[in-house]
Amino acid sequence: MVRIQKHAWHDTPRLAQADTRRNNVPGYALGNFLIYVLLNTFTPGPGNILALNTATNYGWRKGRPLYLGIFTGYLLIQALAICFVLGLGSVLPNVLHYLKYVGAVYILWLALHIACSKLDSVERTQGRRASFSMGFLPQLVNVKIYFFSITALTGFITDYTMSPAALSGFGAFIVMMGVIATTTWIVLGVLLQRFYRSHYRVINIVLGLSLLECAWAMLH
Repeated sequence: MVRIQKHAWHDTPRLAQADTRRNNVPGYALGNFLIYVLLNTFTPGPGNILALNTATNYGWRKGRPLYLGIFTGYLLIQALAICFVLGLGSVLPNVLHYLKYVGAVYILWLALHIACSKLDSVERTQGRRASFSMGFLPQLVNVKIYFFSITALTGFITDYTMSPAALSGFGAFIVMMGVIATTTWIVLGVLLQRFYRSHYRVINIVLGLSLLECAWAMLH
């Protein structure tokens, strides 16, 4: 008995060290997480296109209710994504492993979609009132944002930590980047639209290839 207790006592620091390492996300995972978040938040999506159109039609002041609706949508969806990931991790821990492959398939589809996509028209948003609900509701029903938020966590983070505080921190970072990206589209307005229209084919191919690298990294 003494020998067993002694052995367990000596092994305790090793177990603690292993747990500490597991809670540290390695640099390459953080790098791929950052690439994935940047590409998804800054590329032309419903929220960014709507914000761009609102800025060109209403300006910053009159469009503020709509912008606030978009940002609130980002925050709510990310909170739901964290709750979803934590629920799976505590109830069905093996699901997170397989969800990674679902996320890789989704990123692969997203890469092909971006690389082959054509210019999006913003005229469909013209004539609408710049209200909070017009910014909030499109985010709330956009399934792609849910997939993006959940995949960002399960694909790059949950292999190394399931700490609620850590996941909340990464979730807050995703929301912050979404707000910064949409604000960038608002500020640059037509200038960004003109640049994208002039070089959209090359930009889309580069973004698509970068997403393919993220999908590859998720599976290795």
